[in-house]
Amino acid sequence: MQARNDRPSVLLAADGSVLATFRRGHREWIALDRVPKHVVQALVATEDHRFWEHRGIDWRRTFASVFHTLGGDRQGGSTITQQLARNFFPEQIGRAPTVTRKLKEMITAIRIERAYGKREILEAYLNTVSFHYNANGLEMAARTYFDKPAAELTLLEGATLVGMLKGTRAYNPVLNPERARERRNLVLAQMVKRGMLEAKAYERLRRQPLKIDFERQDLDLGPAPHFAEAVRRFLLGWGEALGYDLYADGLVVHSTLDPALQRLALQAVARQLDALQAVADVEWALPDAKLLSTQSAHYRRLRTRVEPFRHFWSARGELVDAFIRESPEYARLVDDGLSKDEALAQLRADGAFIAALRARKTRLEAGFVALDPRDGAVRAWVGARDFALDRYDHVQQARRQPGSTFKPFVYGAALEAGVDPAREFQDRPVAIRVAGGGVWRPGDAGGATGRMLTLEDALAQSRNTVTAQLVEEVGASRVAQFARRMGVRESPLDAVPSLALGTSPVSLLEMASAYATIAAQGEYRAPRLVARITDREGRVLADFAPPAGERVLEPAIAAELTEMLRAAVDRGTARGIRDVHGIAADVAGKTGTTQNNTDGWFVLMHPQLVAGAWVGFNDPRVTLRSDHWGQGAHNALHVVGDFMRQAIAARAIDAGAELPRREGAVVAALRRLGDGIRRLFGIEPR
Repeated sequence: MQARNDRPSVLLAADGSVLATFRRGHREWIALDRVPKHVVQALVATEDHRFWEHRGIDWRRTFASVFHTLGGDRQGGSTITQQLARNFFPEQIGRAPTVTRKLKEMITAIRIERAYGKREILEAYLNTVSFHYNANGLEMAARTYFDKPAAELTLLEGATLVGMLKGTRAYNPVLNPERARERRNLVLAQMVKRGMLEAKAYERLRRQPLKIDFERQDLDLGPAPHFAEAVRRFLLGWGEALGYDLYADGLVVHSTLDPALQRLALQAVARQLDALQAVADVEWALPDAKLLSTQSAHYRRLRTRVEPFRHFWSARGELVDAFIRESPEYARLVDDGLSKDEALAQLRADGAFIAALRARKTRLEAGFVALDPRDGAVRAWVGARDFALDRYDHVQQARRQPGSTFKPFVYGAALEAGVDPAREFQDRPVAIRVAGGGVWRPGDAGGATGRMLTLEDALAQSRNTVTAQLVEEVGASRVAQFARRMGVRESPLDAVPSLALGTSPVSLLEMASAYATIAAQGEYRAPRLVARITDREGRVLADFAPPAGERVLEPAIAAELTEMLRAAVDRGTARGIRDVHGIAADVAGKTGTTQNNTDGWFVLMHPQLVAGAWVGFNDPRVTLRSDHWGQGAHNALHVVGDFMRQAIAARAIDAGAELPRREGAVVAALRRLGDGIRRLFGIEPR
């Protein structure tokens, strides 16, 4: 028998072009002579302490595991050779927990023992085991978790890696450091038990903290790396449930991503974030906080004349120290025996470290996603400005407060509760008692106007006081339930009055999905990344056809909400879509800004595409400085507007398509036009 070569899986875009290749990862063979003795001892002591004695099967251990299993205590009985058999021949042996599979594994292990010596088996095993993060084999594991070659692994480091073999995720020192430390100490205890380590040394070593120097092994994930990562995570779960190996079975994964729209999204994010970074660099460089310009080009010209963020850093020495104390470099120095003050002083004096820290903290980030509301297909996905610099996905992984982009759910819940859309509310100060005896007093920039506003005008102008009156009337629980039905289904929502103003963190993907439900006339469809999965011969293994929409909102209410969001674009906070980006198509959307300009949001609906963007810094203690540029209407909106303008120009979407309109909307529009004309001539509107 020959070991099967791994066949990588490929991820295809909707047009059949290759987006990414999923292979086993990086592997570099290391000879057993170069593996530290204590690593081999740790492996044998933990995984197979009779390895040097048996001929492939440890019959005592096998029978013992059978009795334990019958007694309800499932235990593994596989030797190192049996594990190697599974690693080398996964297709022939299979993965199902059956007697047949176990017999194949045992027979293969016996054949391996007859053909190869013990040292050859150990060498093959150490070079084929997976350690997560695309690190296969001991050499790549050493580089990934400790940034050193395997030959230089210490006893503690080797024990940590051996401990991972029981579960590369459960005992991963990056994901679960405390469990990894406990498992490492168990490996050391096994070495003591087998006479490979003195008890005194064990007592000293087990008290040592877990130390890693993590450096992830890169894979080329193409033009949509965060999207490819999201698909990969989905496929790993799908494959585990159905017995497929993403890295070895040669799957062909047909995704929903549109490469043309992805290119436009990448261009929009790069162009707009470069402009906004210039704004942040210049505004925080100067001691005066006044707004210099509403045009980003002015800041780009000034950027070369200033030291970016100079004033920010000079005025925040205590924040710099906090950033240092939170860094892994600081933790390592303290672990190495330096006092906290000594570690802080050493890093303060390290110019290269401080420069890198400042650059990382002041790098403005963004997330962008576009999906088709008709079938939930994700068409474009930009998780960050640069995957090489920031693997954190601001589309699906990040949870940030959505601010006023959450308000449509308050208005939708109010409409469902029977609030008349024509009813007027006064823009007045509001005080709402909350649990614990406190009082919540939301306000707006410039204060309350005292004017009477319809729901449409209040949402278009994003008045917090009217939104607060609505949540007081219908209840925060009803608002939370409404948002969940619409598409905010993963993030927990705190059902308190301030939820109405978007204080519960959510993901950008959830928000775009919820707005897509409105655009689809109240039918929810889960975001769909994968269309189907086939083998290399084209046989369909799984078909993820567009599901029938789940009716979660009456079409009439969806149309009413759409009309309100259309008003936000035509004459409200989102009018930059018309005025700046010149988009004349029928679109509707909402901006959002959180406290202190921490987060900027915008979601825009078109009948064929819903696009959303978030803009901010990874650390919420760093924000855009001026209230103008800190608003979602002046940051995230430009990302979406740039993208949508290009998409319409490229005819990727139909500029003539129309969103649903509420019954009588044309008559209402004519009435508003007539009122405007009357005001122009000084006549009181009817």
